[in-house]
Amino acid sequence: MADPAPSYRSGIAWLLADTTLVTAMTVLVKFEGQTYPAIQLVFIRSLIGLLSILPLAWRKRRAVMETKRPLRHVFRVACNTIALTCNFYALTVLPLALVNAIGFMRPLVMLLLAAWLLAEKIGMVRWIGTAIGFVGIIIILGPGEVSLSWGLAAALATVLFGSLAVIQIRAMASEDTAVLMVFYTVGLSVLTAVPAAFVWQEVALGDWPTLLAIGILAQVGQYCFLRAYQSTPAAILAPLGYLSIVFAAVAGFFFFDEIPGWTTLLGVIVILVALQLTNVLENAALRRKANAEAER
Repeated sequence: MADPAPSYRSGIAWLLADTTLVTAMTVLVKFEGQTYPAIQLVFIRSLIGLLSILPLAWRKRRAVMETKRPLRHVFRVACNTIALTCNFYALTVLPLALVNAIGFMRPLVMLLLAAWLLAEKIGMVRWIGTAIGFVGIIIILGPGEVSLSWGLAAALATVLFGSLAVIQIRAMASEDTAVLMVFYTVGLSVLTAVPAAFVWQEVALGDWPTLLAIGILAQVGQYCFLRAYQSTPAAILAPLGYLSIVFAAVAGFFFFDEIPGWTTLLGVIVILVALQLTNVLENAALRRKANAEAER
């Protein structure tokens, strides 16, 4: 029998591509974050992205000017600016696996926001799977394992504002992907320019290749991310974000000698089991529904 939801495959593929690119970017951010302020890194990253899409911005200038959702674009970019700056800071002061583990709170937050703000219908299986995944996050953090700090606060702020930004993308599903990228890149550059100027550190010549790579990886990853959430419901994609812990743990081990503790490993197992169980049960429900409709 044919897959009852074949259109979801492309969205999943786009999201996995984004996860790979973002993991590579976070490694570079963690290296450079020891030298440069987070807001400066965000500004340089956005400026490089802006230069790379200037031809696209020129071609799409009419569509950008004629958008019917300017305020939603502005709100989305503001949320992205806060989330990205907080994320860069958290990556600098916390282990990669821990930052990713905290980021796993986003699926639950996004499901709540999608149901509340977008009136998306969320199946009970998806709610249960996400809740179990959240239990895995609690295990990873472990009572008493993580102390209160500005880095932890920044990681939590990343989840909240990042989730709000994703919801805006979903609300603008009919918008041209290129228009979303232009608004995002230009807006990010504008909003971070002034604060970056106040804390600016002179950039060493040898650091520019790495900063350039951060900008390029982020820009391509952003495109993949947009394509994923424009083509597939947030409820389907959100739990797949759990897979980034594998990428983060491997990167942290090889590049920063970060060895995940047993709580992290146990939490990852719980998350992956929840993800797989959710997909199996949901696919089974879709097949039953398809069979029932075929018999009518």
